[in-house]
Amino acid sequence: QVQLVESGGGLVQTGDSLRLACTASGLTFSSYSMGWFRQAPGKEREFVAAIKWSGSITHYADSVKDRFTISRDDAKNTAYLQMNNLKSEDTAVYYCAAVLSAVPVRQYDYDYWGQGTQVTVSS
Repeated sequence: QVQLVESGGGLVQTGDSLRLACTASGLTFSSYSMGWFRQAPGKEREFVAAIKWSGSITHYADSVKDRFTISRDDAKNTAYLQMNNLKSEDTAVYYCAAVLSAVPVRQYDYDYWGQGTQVTVSS
C-alpha cells in the first residue's frame, strides 16, 4: 500500500522559512517523480513544484520561483519543499504527490497523494 506522509507545516510570520517533507512508503521511490501542490481556502488546488525521479529536472510555479526549492533524498524516500521568504498568500494546505517516471505539473497526472499539511503565514 502506497503512503505519502507530509510533515513540517505550521504557523509562521511573513518572511520566515519552513521546510516541508514528504516521506513515501510502498513504492520504489527512486522511480517516482514528486510534486507539491497547495490549496488555499475557497480556491482550487494549484501546482507549486515538481522534481523528476532522477532529480535532474525541476519545475516551479511562477508565484514561488526564487523562493521555494524542491529536492529529494532517495536514501530516505523523502521529498522536500524548502520555502523561504513566506508571504501571506502562501497560506494553504500543502500536498505532495507521486507519479511514475514523468514530471508533470497537472494534478490529474499524479497517481498518489498525501493527506496534506497546513501552512499558515501571518502578516
